[in-house]
Amino acid sequence: MNYRPLTGNPYRTACFALLIFALAVPCVSAITLTPGSPGSVATIAQGDPVTISGIATGHPQVGLQIWFIGYNFVKVTTVQVNDDNSYVYILREADTVNLAPGQYFVIVQHPMENGRFDIVYDSATGTVKNVQTGQTVFQLTGSGSLQSPDAANALLTAIGSQNIDDTFATVSFFVSQPIVGINSIGTIPQGTLFILNGTTSLAAGDNLMVEVTSSSFGPTAKTSSSGFSGTAGMVTVQPGSGGQNVWSCGVDTSTFTPDEYLVTVSGVTQSVTASAKFTVVPASSCNGSGEICPIPSLVSANSTTPAVTASQNSTVVPVITSPSAATTKLPSTTQGASLPAALCVAGITVAALLCCRRP
Repeated sequence: MNYRPLTGNPYRTACFALLIFALAVPCVSAITLTPGSPGSVATIAQGDPVTISGIATGHPQVGLQIWFIGYNFVKVTTVQVNDDNSYVYILREADTVNLAPGQYFVIVQHPMENGRFDIVYDSATGTVKNVQTGQTVFQLTGSGSLQSPDAANALLTAIGSQNIDDTFATVSFFVSQPIVGINSIGTIPQGTLFILNGTTSLAAGDNLMVEVTSSSFGPTAKTSSSGFSGTAGMVTVQPGSGGQNVWSCGVDTSTFTPDEYLVTVSGVTQSVTASAKFTVVPASSCNGSGEICPIPSLVSANSTTPAVTASQNSTVVPVITSPSAATTKLPSTTQGASLPAALCVAGITVAALLCCRRP
């Protein structure tokens, strides 16, 4: 069998070049955004930031369009995609501090293959429009606007239309008024190390100031012992469940004098405060006297829970480390190809036939 060399045969060289190009293009269908995970709903307090982040493949030149829709609140903006396909957008404290309590919907819109957003918001008229047809889809803000759940649903229906190649990912979060609570403490024997804890609507990562002061604190002569006992420290809110986050710290009463104590917990950046009382009694009064001394969340001296160390002069000490501030995180997108799979297959077939054909 005689083989004809490729050199000097432009027709066959072009055939093989076409075949190599067809094989080099990944044959995967269009870019898609993965929807949010079921049940992934975050709760924040007014004044907490909300971070939207994820991966947007295909690296759209116009970026991504992000819609925030809630009660009397609409914000439509864009965010650019980084070189590694990641993106981050933060809804700042100044935006969330005035948000009404309730559910808020987030839609992240990807322009897909045509590189443009086919569903857009016209701030001049308050309407959502279809760029392809020029028609108004629905009224988002102003007179006659839809309520937030209906508006979010109408937007998803518009972007999801078979005539629109854009795609989206969604997530939602709840906003509540700043709230902090302190769990019941009771009566504590002197010298006990116990856990002071509670719940809050503040986001994980927020800081709370915890202060424990003796009710006997007051002005005294400098020659007299004040008899004051107390402590203070900063704690960091930890993730909780059921829409409530948690905080905790250890309190060592080994240097506390028997007395009634006031606990005050306050937000560092949010205006929220709670207070409670507990009593420290001599340890001997709980031994054989018949007096009941409940000790909630008692821990041993070698506990791994950090303690706020009591001292005659209250000092601020770090108590609990925390991960970064809570975020509402969108899942990643999936990478698609620049050419549909059917076109790839057709290209490979045609190239192969042409290469086998004799000139």
